[in-house]
Amino acid sequence: ISSVANKRNNIPRKSLDYQTPLEVFMSYMNEDILSSLI
Repeated sequence: ISSVANKRNNIPRKSLDYQTPLEVFMSYMNEDILSSLI
């Protein structure tokens, strides 16, 4: 199951403006981490 999930999370999605789910998740995490440090 984890190998299928890993493959699916690396496929760019049209609904995410052709970014992968992982890229979108990391962009939110980076903003949250940076805002908590300031």
